[in-house]
Amino acid sequence: MPTESHADSVLPPEAEVRSSGGLPAHGRRRGKLPASGGAPAGTAAKAGRGARLLGRLKAEREAPAPTVPEALHGEAGTGVEAERRRGRGATSNAAGRFEPGARVLFDDGWQSLEDLPPFRTEVTEERARTVITRNSSPDIAFDRSINPYRGCEHGCIYCFARPTHAYHGLSAGLDFETRLFAKPDAPELLVRELSHPSYQPRIIAMGTNTDPYQPIERRYQITRRILEVLADFGHPVGIVTKSGLIARDLDVLQGLAARGLVKVAISVTTLDARLARLMEPRAASPQLRLATIRRLADAGIPTAVLAAPLIPALNDAEIERILDAAKAAGACEAGYVTLRLPLELADLFREWLVAHFPDKARHVLALVRQLHGGKDYDSTFGKRQRGEGPYAWTIGRRFEVAARRLGLEGRGLKLTTAHFRRPAGFGEQLSLFD
Repeated sequence: MPTESHADSVLPPEAEVRSSGGLPAHGRRRGKLPASGGAPAGTAAKAGRGARLLGRLKAEREAPAPTVPEALHGEAGTGVEAERRRGRGATSNAAGRFEPGARVLFDDGWQSLEDLPPFRTEVTEERARTVITRNSSPDIAFDRSINPYRGCEHGCIYCFARPTHAYHGLSAGLDFETRLFAKPDAPELLVRELSHPSYQPRIIAMGTNTDPYQPIERRYQITRRILEVLADFGHPVGIVTKSGLIARDLDVLQGLAARGLVKVAISVTTLDARLARLMEPRAASPQLRLATIRRLADAGIPTAVLAAPLIPALNDAEIERILDAAKAAGACEAGYVTLRLPLELADLFREWLVAHFPDKARHVLALVRQLHGGKDYDSTFGKRQRGEGPYAWTIGRRFEVAARRLGLEGRGLKLTTAHFRRPAGFGEQLSLFD
């Protein structure tokens, strides 16, 4: 039978899993030490035990980190067989960064790895306490957002939200794409938060972490119900998505747009359908995204194109073509972000790149490091989204020239908070004089 090998099971005694008391299990022996130096026997014994404990703690701190055992015969490891992950983005499912042990798959001699089931999408309904997330980042244009879902079935290999799955004890790899969390009571929580007397309206962003129109939205319709609440309150909202499903909600979006309360950004990463299928296996095709821009624009909804992420030597050659196609489809603005590889995402992207583009993997990664000062990623505010250095400058100037030529530069549309009100029946008493 397939077996999971735990790194803890092969650690040397010095790195054994600790007991609940914080000390190695083998270090909890009892016994009396002979008295020395005329000190009472109890005092000397305590001092001796204390010295030994301090010595062990020092040795543990200085010990090298345990290594993950290799799979038998060099097979499997944290990688997952192609048939089990068909239609997914990541190629592995390594344990999250907060987990105490690492696990690898190996064949235990029965040669039955092929009997493991394929990864299927599972959804857990989450009961949140609040739905509006706040941030104080100086390099983004909003201070609050709503994410109806955690994890994303689109499976985009470059998604910077992947490492957040570690907070659930899950992998940033295939778990992020297959073990999803939905917040079905999000609209009701939003009503409560917007109804609070101290709430001050500002633009709420949706789609900044995971896509609000990913496939499970068809069943849950959480995003639609959130938009209906925002429409009732007259609250502005900005939406980022790469899904054609947003066109389902044209009726709600048109009402918001008529009052200057909504704008939409459609993410277009590439016009190459093959590359898109490899990078974003369950997202809409590039042609469908352009058609969605057209539908939204024709319905009077301000729509931008977001060329993101731009990956050196992989899709950055398409900047001008993406903007040309988006402008022809009716986009009124454009923006871009370069590739970000925080935490586990660096290894996941490297694995994917070697698997699908082995001939250019080294070159792509070298250019990515050029963007971030020789590192896979630099999280410094102001640098993390665009990078720095000559290559980043070249990407920026090409984008700027193309956007100016097409009239897509700048952020001209400003949403308004002038229509915000708390409807009667949403926790506020009616005035006697209304």
